Amino acid sequence: MDVVAREGPTTVFVEVKDRGDVSHGEGFEAVTARKRHRIVIAARLYALGQRLEGSPVRFDVISIDRSSGEPRIRHDRDAFGES
Repeated sequence: MDVVAREGPTTVFVEVKDRGDVSHGEGFEAVTARKRHRIVIAARLYALGQRLEGSPVRFDVISIDRSSGEPRIRHDRDAFGES
């Protein structure tokens, strides 16, 4: 995971994917089930270390597509459906 943030009482874990071209798919598509699983495990360990057990969490994905020159940003809130 790339960013840990707070939105009110919710801890938000964010994966950021930056793509220069989309020949291998868009950034959000690179967050596979295996990658999601690893991020959730890392988030649980982080929450344990920060004593955040039981606090609400959310997993977001931000994709940056630079294939057309001007960056396009896509923000998928609650991308894992774990909330």
